[in-house]
Amino acid sequence: MRLRTLVMAVLLMHAGLACAQTLGSGIDRSGFDASVRPQDDLFLAANGQWVKNTPIPPDKSAYGLFQELGDRADARVRAICEELGRSSATPGSVEQKVGAYYRSYLDVAAIDAVGLAPLAPALAEIDAITSQAGLAELWGRWQGVVSAPITAAVGADPKEPRINRVAAVQSGLGLPDRAYYLDGKDSFVRARAAYLVYLETLLRLSGDDRAAAHAQAVMALETELARVQWNKIDSQDALKTYNPMTLPALARRAPGLDWAAYFRAAAIPTIDRLSVQQPSYATALGRLVQRTPLATWQLYQRVRLLDASASVLPKPWREAQFALRGKALRGQEQDKPRWQHATAAIDVALGEAVGQVYVARHFPPEAKRRMQELVANLFTAYGQSIDKLAWMTPSTKRRARDKLGKYLVKIGYPDVWRDYAALEVGDGDAWGNLVRAGRFEHERLARQVGLPVDRNEWYMTPQTVNAYYNPSANEIVFPAAILDAPLFDMNADDAVNYGATGATIGHEISHGFDDQGSQYDGDGKLQNWWTRADRKAFDALGARLAKQFDAYEPVPGHKVNGRLTLGENIADLSGLEIAYKAWRLSLKGKEPPVIDGLTGDQRFFMGWSISWREKMRDARLIEQLISDPHAPADTRANGSVVNLDAFHETFGTRPGDRLYKPRDQRIRIW
Repeated sequence: MRLRTLVMAVLLMHAGLACAQTLGSGIDRSGFDASVRPQDDLFLAANGQWVKNTPIPPDKSAYGLFQELGDRADARVRAICEELGRSSATPGSVEQKVGAYYRSYLDVAAIDAVGLAPLAPALAEIDAITSQAGLAELWGRWQGVVSAPITAAVGADPKEPRINRVAAVQSGLGLPDRAYYLDGKDSFVRARAAYLVYLETLLRLSGDDRAAAHAQAVMALETELARVQWNKIDSQDALKTYNPMTLPALARRAPGLDWAAYFRAAAIPTIDRLSVQQPSYATALGRLVQRTPLATWQLYQRVRLLDASASVLPKPWREAQFALRGKALRGQEQDKPRWQHATAAIDVALGEAVGQVYVARHFPPEAKRRMQELVANLFTAYGQSIDKLAWMTPSTKRRARDKLGKYLVKIGYPDVWRDYAALEVGDGDAWGNLVRAGRFEHERLARQVGLPVDRNEWYMTPQTVNAYYNPSANEIVFPAAILDAPLFDMNADDAVNYGATGATIGHEISHGFDDQGSQYDGDGKLQNWWTRADRKAFDALGARLAKQFDAYEPVPGHKVNGRLTLGENIADLSGLEIAYKAWRLSLKGKEPPVIDGLTGDQRFFMGWSISWREKMRDARLIEQLISDPHAPADTRANGSVVNLDAFHETFGTRPGDRLYKPRDQRIRIW
């Protein structure tokens, strides 16, 4: 879902006069590897020297253009927070809250001095549990702050997308995915060993004199949770995870957990209907609650509290958390600077408050205007492409066109900013601030249950380097921070613009027509709008694409999961195809000039490839392959182009070239 390179044709106004300017290609040729032919590996041809010569910074698990832009956004947020932190803002104002939150988070001397004292009431609350109902209430009270085996998620009802309802969603694992508990590969065995050390450390530091045995008990309980949880593929299936029922029906289906007590404590006392995303898990969780000693659940919850709090606990806790989550699981050599942890925390707690300042300083109006032009061009090309699909019947084409015409496009920042008046932030109270911010956000969402969906709401802050498609709203969203150089260069050639940015816009549009998004209509309702024959043809094309990606093996013994990544791969392939068509249409029959020794088509595909410039540590790559619906960057760069006739024509691929694919085997979906 990430928005990659946004490179635009220049429109420069200076002193009220339009000034002509010769455009460069916008391509960083210093990263090219002349020893690699694009016909064999487009990613390395465009990025090989960069890959060879650019080390991953020691505090990162991956590095590339995307991370470079993220670092810049973080630095800008840091400047905003430090400025507000030095100001004498009015008590209770949003400026005071941002400054106090940031100062308190940075003050590790104060955090180290108070030790575990701020958590004492919460730990006592866990120790005081005497019943299964009390356990359910504890899970509910700490929603939004501490992970539990079940999460009350609030959002649009897939079948009634204008109304907010609650969904019960599986959660509560301390490792990234159930495979980390169950898979016998060496990488997962090592991860389990590191996690066990972490559990023991958390318990020992909190005064547990039986920390080793208790860590084993928590690990055993989490392993049982992992066994009954759904895998990632099923959990992202829109139809499988929509299981509406009443609260009494859930209680009958999953006895053992006091669901009414849980939702009351989670500030959702009245529920006419909810969706249980993984019904078999809910049933199994109820049984697990019944048969597992309460003392074991208390140990589990103690660990979850300590883990959620570690970033604002004394140095030994912070170091233990980095040893697991940074070093063991992602391969980082050192932790990020404290200020960067602080900006990430601010983004969660007061993200839109900072976002207002960020937009005023760093998002020029011309960026939004140009983005609107690009989006409009891609929609035009997409509609033309739908009209020409050979595998789709006219009736389904009409419905696809209807959906395309109903997209909502959000660029830069929300029209209505979030109100933080009810959030209390205190100086010198890093842990309390974290807890209050988490509860503030959960309670804000809980109040929306049963109410109309707010179409103005954003699910990313303006300073987030990302983009998304929301199927229930049929909207594509591009935050301000993604629209910045080097991924948003208004002095670059249009060919690169469309190869990178155009493909990204097309990618987000295509999520509405991928394996999951295609199950929602133009109004965001989960309902079928396909003929049976058309759906069968679409699924067959998706199966072919999944099979293609199943063959990639980025790390020995760890392959890409073609089904898990199918939605992203459909979006990549279709987005690139539509971007190429939109670019050729923009030329109005003229041939583009040769710039920097590259033809227009070559620049288009090189721009696409450079936008995926990234390298990743093996541990982080394994985590991505297991738990992330996105394939690795180099795989995405090469995996889409092999299916485009234009790529093969541009570079004259032939049988024997590594990226050659016979015309009759190339996959075209949208």
